Amino acid sequence: MRNEQPILEVISLEKKFPVYGAFGKIGGTKAYVNAVKNVSLKVYEGETYGLVGESGSGKSTTGRTILGLTEATSGQVLYQGHNLVELSKKELRKFRRDLQMVFQDPFSSLDPRQKIGDLLEEPLIIHRLGEKKERQQKVFQLLKKVGLQPEHYFRYSHELSGGQRQRLGIARALIMNPKIIICDEPVSALDVSIQSQILNILKELQGELKLTLLFITHDISVVRYISDRVGIMYLGTIVEEGMTDDLFARPLHPYTKALFSAVPDFLKKSLKERVILKGEIPSPLNPPSGCLFHTRCPYATERCRNEIPVMREVESEHSVACHLVE
Repeated sequence: MRNEQPILEVISLEKKFPVYGAFGKIGGTKAYVNAVKNVSLKVYEGETYGLVGESGSGKSTTGRTILGLTEATSGQVLYQGHNLVELSKKELRKFRRDLQMVFQDPFSSLDPRQKIGDLLEEPLIIHRLGEKKERQQKVFQLLKKVGLQPEHYFRYSHELSGGQRQRLGIARALIMNPKIIICDEPVSALDVSIQSQILNILKELQGELKLTLLFITHDISVVRYISDRVGIMYLGTIVEEGMTDDLFARPLHPYTKALFSAVPDFLKKSLKERVILKGEIPSPLNPPSGCLFHTRCPYATERCRNEIPVMREVESEHSVACHLVE
């Protein structure tokens, strides 16, 4: 039975990016892009929360904003009784050990001029943890845990394959013994066989180290395999949330049904017919009124066009923001 108190709670998180005119910042702000709008979620200790949606839905921005890599416009990110959004960079630094990130492209997040041993030891040096021999021993142990060899300690990141670089990215996130890791599409650029290896490593390490994961992806099969709970994101907002088995057995939001039905031979028993969406995801620069999904929803009503739906729990631990479900 899980702890009733979440280890991480996000409340009404918003992120707006300014759009400038032809003269840049000199001409002032022309408009704002609503990348993340009113996102609220809870992540419990030891679980994997999957955040899934189309490209451009705001998943990665949500993850980066939670960690403070992107400054939030408004909202709260609560961890150990502290609102991380309100902390200064100096105050936030002491929480960096507990919250880490695995990036989608490990190559761009690793310094190609540093050897792998130096890359992994660098956070320990910054936080003044351990002597030289202790740091080296910890790095060798961690390389073994993620499936790399001791000789990789002396190599450079550009000498590794894509799968090995992602293993290195995981090792870099683990070096500080974090409690929470945000995985931003860590397997989307890898071959299917390598994907399964990386996912299995994450699951093994999660059980061994008691990690909590926020797993961001657009791959339905991946999120079903690794997640305990799932949040469905559309145009910067979460439209449905529930336990993985319940959500996949009975999706309620039309967008969730469309996502699931787009996967070949998926959920044949639950979805008798294919739900085909028309058009593209609207621009966050000029989002539609009412329900953000109504421009593509085949079941939209006049109420959907004018009134924003509120997230409601319709079943035990299964919430949805849709007028039709009411």
